[in-house]
Amino acid sequence: MEWQIILALVLVIPIVLIPVAFVWYLNIGGVYAAIKEARARRVAQEKGIRAVTEYK
Repeated sequence: MEWQIILALVLVIPIVLIPVAFVWYLNIGGVYAAIKEARARRVAQEKGIRAVTEYK
């Protein structure tokens, strides 16, 4: 390969991968929040609590 193509790839690949990584980060965060909420609901149901609210 010529050096111009290699240089173009080196410059373009990070520009393309940064938004992809950001979307993955958001998806993983959403899945984590859903799992955390489901666990809290399950614990509340086992304890007989009617509603689960979190105050911060």
